Amino acid sequence: MNDTRTRPGDEVVALVSGIVEGAFAGLKPLLAAAETLLAEPGPTTGADLEQLRPKVVEQLGGLVVGAGFIAAPGLLADQEFGFEWWTTAGGGAPRQLFISLDPTSEYFLDYTRQSWFTVPRDTGRRHITGPYVDYLCTDEYTLTFTIPVRAAMGFAGVVGADVFVREFEHATLPKLRALAVEERGRAALVNAQGRVVVSTSARQATGSLVRELDIPAWWTTGEESTTRPGTMLRRCGDAPIALLVTAH
Repeated sequence: MNDTRTRPGDEVVALVSGIVEGAFAGLKPLLAAAETLLAEPGPTTGADLEQLRPKVVEQLGGLVVGAGFIAAPGLLADQEFGFEWWTTAGGGAPRQLFISLDPTSEYFLDYTRQSWFTVPRDTGRRHITGPYVDYLCTDEYTLTFTIPVRAAMGFAGVVGADVFVREFEHATLPKLRALAVEERGRAALVNAQGRVVVSTSARQATGSLVRELDIPAWWTTGEESTTRPGTMLRRCGDAPIALLVTAH
């Protein structure tokens, strides 16, 4: 007989998992296009990245407000860095994001130090960075989804997508509020570092750190969930996001 029992937060967990998996699934055509481009005979140049543009623009829409490919240093034959990123932030037609790729410029952005780049590079796994304020693009709280790109030389960069936290909040807050009412407490979504992504309480603002629990330590245990008096913590599938429910 199948076990049809439900647990508090099942709907929230399923919703968050669906959003996350949808964002990563949407990047697969761009990932395939990038790896195909890099597998072509001969050196790859900065101008060649324009071939990815149709697949980049296809990512935009729904929750996704930015997308593109970011090259590993030394990948391109004619320049040290490469950046093909498009956005619809602010509304209107897609527009290309330009950043300084000149290390001698005072405006140079060393993206190789950003966690949305370094974690996929170092782990070989997909990653969600955030919530963080994206001072590069929008000055908005953002979640950035990235997947490592592989080539013959190894790690070749990342493909990624940006989602505004406020749009993620619009998609998840109704079910979070319903759960909070049901459990007579507060409900929040937090990342693996214990920072709040979305919450039903003004006392848990986006980006604030949950201090009553050592969420990073719990995350390293690999446990799917933990419950103690007045508190429940559950992973949202394979996403580095957890559901936290606490008593008032």
